Amino acid sequence: MTDQTPEIAAFFDEATNTISYVVKDPGSPACAIVDSVLDFDYSTGRTDTRSADAILAHVAAEGLQVEWILETHVHADHLSAAPYIQQRAGGSIGIGERITVVQNTFGKIFNEGTEFQRDGSQFDRLFEEGDTFSVGAVQAHVLHTPGHTPACMTYVIGDAAFVGDTLFMPDFGTARCDFPGGSAETLFASIQKILALPDATRIFVGHDYLVPGREAYAWESTVAEQKAKNVHVGGARPGAEFVALREARDATLAMPRLIIPSLQVNMRAGQMPPADDQGKTFLKLPINAI
Repeated sequence: MTDQTPEIAAFFDEATNTISYVVKDPGSPACAIVDSVLDFDYSTGRTDTRSADAILAHVAAEGLQVEWILETHVHADHLSAAPYIQQRAGGSIGIGERITVVQNTFGKIFNEGTEFQRDGSQFDRLFEEGDTFSVGAVQAHVLHTPGHTPACMTYVIGDAAFVGDTLFMPDFGTARCDFPGGSAETLFASIQKILALPDATRIFVGHDYLVPGREAYAWESTVAEQKAKNVHVGGARPGAEFVALREARDATLAMPRLIIPSLQVNMRAGQMPPADDQGKTFLKLPINAI
């Protein structure tokens, strides 16, 4: 029987507390890359590829073949390096099919005009609930897990689930739900889908933040650990109680530092907005819009 336990290499970006993953079929060179990071200095408007280059160096050193470049959602806290990685290593860029909702919402906020396509065509594959794919011989399926954003997806690849921002480590809890299109009620229902996976399923989170008493960053848990110990949903916390807790916490949170550039780039599958007639690229700063 084919081994359905993929080998996972994690890459932690301390500037944005993001974890990117290379997910390898143990029986072949095939791999997928989940939630890559394009480094961005907001004060200068300069990009850098050191985080993506670290992933590419790993891919080259291990002789891997990139089949998929997966986005769990349109990130609001970091820019995606998907096009950069695709150009150098191949692979198809995938995201949830509800990206069209996100594109419509933020296309209006950023006044993108009719030239900005809102049909998800910037991506190679739009996944729906229940879709299947493979990484080499490792079988994978997709859960639509909205609430943080309308397009959030969980990729279950073999015995590993990549949950993006839906769940964090058990001692930190769950995703915020106060972005446009977010919903604490919807997030609670989505989390139940994840917690219904087999208890031994490995959970890989999209971010980690140190909590008091923990000295090291972490990104792997299990469904059983999340069900028992997650500080927001563990112990079978009722939905109404979770919603009240989540909404109260969200009311205290500031917007992510890179939300303005991230949304404009990530809703384009990691591409920058079109350059002007002099070849210069600009990002917009909407006033009082988010």
